[in-house]
Amino acid sequence: MKKIIALIIVSGLIVGGYMANNFYNRIYSDAIISSQNPTLYIESNWNYEDLKNALKDSSWLKDVDDFDWVAQKKNYPTLLKPGKYEIKTGWSNAQFIDLLRSGEQLPIRVTFNNQRTLKKLAGHVSRYFEADSAAFATHILNSETHKKYGFNAATFPALFIPNTYEFYWNTNPEKFVARMASEFKIFWTEKRKAKATKLGLTQSETVTLASIVEEETKMNDEKPRVAGVYLNRLKKGMLLQADPTLIFGIGDFSIRRVLNIHKKIDSPYNTYIYKGLPPGPIRIPEISSIDAVLNPEKHNYFYFCAKEDFSGYHNFSNSYREHLNNAKRYQRALNQRKIYK
Repeated sequence: MKKIIALIIVSGLIVGGYMANNFYNRIYSDAIISSQNPTLYIESNWNYEDLKNALKDSSWLKDVDDFDWVAQKKNYPTLLKPGKYEIKTGWSNAQFIDLLRSGEQLPIRVTFNNQRTLKKLAGHVSRYFEADSAAFATHILNSETHKKYGFNAATFPALFIPNTYEFYWNTNPEKFVARMASEFKIFWTEKRKAKATKLGLTQSETVTLASIVEEETKMNDEKPRVAGVYLNRLKKGMLLQADPTLIFGIGDFSIRRVLNIHKKIDSPYNTYIYKGLPPGPIRIPEISSIDAVLNPEKHNYFYFCAKEDFSGYHNFSNSYREHLNNAKRYQRALNQRKIYK
């Protein structure tokens, strides 16, 4: 009898030890088997079963059943939080689930510049987020969105200040625009607003002029000089006669050479016909272009024309006769390169 009792005890200890070891391994042993830290995206419309199916399709989780068992013990199925999560190789199921329960996402860095239209902007930024380009375009192009932030359809591009920002992957279009509105207020310091006021410009008008300057030159060291030309024209009441505004109004951005026939098009963006600034920005300009307008070069130039060497720089003049001579040299250079339109 003593031997039987001893055998039962030993058997119980063995079984208990096995179960304890099994429980320990399911909870605390390595569950993430990958040569590099994997990334998990949990979509906003997912439930727990969707997550399990995604994990089954992954190649980096050792055992989905073990994950599920630990998740049930930690009551995780009712605490699903969408987002982008970076998982560490060698983590246990307990560590993995603790991260998902916390909702501590991996931030993403969103950079945008060189965007010509709001639709282009929507398509670009949507690449970073869960929501697609249609969702972003719908919200960004909505007139109610424009009104909410004190803009209209033409001036709304001025809200977006190109830079690199941190977001979460599941940030929706509404929160994205709200964040951009906050960044707009941060950018427009009292010092910048005072400079704009001194120039006789609103914030939107400053960005509008900056967008023209940026279309005219990509050379940062030349932007203040180009800005000075347009400010001189505005001050004197002259037509801006800016080719980029005309091209924007036409909507054909393949035009490389503006012809007289283009200048007859009736559009509020045709600054060969209408005085003053166009209704709004013709692109989303970089900070360097905005600051160039706020800090223009003071000079007596009223005209400028691209240099005939195609360096990207311009010849500036204060007389129309000199400007015509500069323009003829550039037109000859275009003809030599067979650029006729």
